[in-house]
Amino acid sequence: MSDNIGLEAAQAYKLSTLVEYAPDSIVSRTIQKSPAGTITLFAFAAGQELSEHSAPFNAWIQVLEGQAKVIIGGKPVTADAGEILLLPANVPHAVGAESRFKILLTMLRG
Repeated sequence: MSDNIGLEAAQAYKLSTLVEYAPDSIVSRTIQKSPAGTITLFAFAAGQELSEHSAPFNAWIQVLEGQAKVIIGGKPVTADAGEILLLPANVPHAVGAESRFKILLTMLRG
């Protein structure tokens, strides 16, 4: 079963407008959830971070606005708007915001 959360078919959406920044916060909005995976938008305020963790599935981060600082398996990576990063399954990663940014996270469960 698939759940398309709040978006209509046959309509174009600008991803960066579907999630808003909030002071001193990380805001998330899931736009697709199914047994195959999830698609989630995030808006990180400056100074916010997700501490190191791992997931049992591959995930992709697409930077929509700003610049994301990501550590993947101990290696720091900087990604700018328009770039995409692979977060491999079972490899620890962390995400931080020196300045605010928005990302689209796509996790595939298979």
